Amino acid sequence: MTSRPDLLIHVDNVTGGYIPGVDILNGCSLELAPGELVGIIGPNGAGKSTLLKSLFGLLNIREGVVWFKGEDITNMKAHSLVERGIGYVPQNNNVFPTLSVNENLEMGAYLRPESFAERFDVIAEMFPRLAERRDQRAGALSGGERQMLAMGRALMMDPSVILLDEPSAGLSPALQDQVFVNTKQINTAGVSVVMVEQNASRCLQICDRGYVLDQGSNAYTDTGRNLLTDPKVIELYLGTLTKAH
Repeated sequence: MTSRPDLLIHVDNVTGGYIPGVDILNGCSLELAPGELVGIIGPNGAGKSTLLKSLFGLLNIREGVVWFKGEDITNMKAHSLVERGIGYVPQNNNVFPTLSVNENLEMGAYLRPESFAERFDVIAEMFPRLAERRDQRAGALSGGERQMLAMGRALMMDPSVILLDEPSAGLSPALQDQVFVNTKQINTAGVSVVMVEQNASRCLQICDRGYVLDQGSNAYTDTGRNLLTDPKVIELYLGTLTKAH
């Protein structure tokens, strides 16, 4: 197993899970090139979020390797990955509800407090609503605004890649749409993205490449556009969802 210098992230044949001896991921692989937006879809329990947590050092990888910019980061602690330029937005509990928007963003820059003012301006330009709500408690924000804040906080360290775990989960269709617009905006601004999503068709519409996971392994991988129109992927994983869009 050798690293690929042309890739930002290279996950090679990873096996792991939450409990020793019980693997959720079974030889899973993923590639992310600089500037790419990669989507991960698949049925519930397929290992999508597990893969993201494994990438970010939150779960133990038993076999296989994860490289970032050619460096072996397998099972490296999360704070070390943040320092190296990887941001992560979990699906749940992704803001500090009792802290203000400003304080949440300060927490995002805790490793480089001197860069806070400069990074705040960047985030405020990307998400003007956060600047408007700067002094408001995060717990009082709408679901869409909280998701915006979680993304903004992960971007405070100026990462080269951001990992998003089901960012549209639990939001209304209109707010879901905004999350996909925000994700594309982050990517256009130069941040590579790996996105796990239940809204499979919408995810495939915006991603450069997609991976379909099933039972912890790669079932299909192709461009988002090709997966969206692949008869087998539609039949097995998208069903009427794609036809409705």
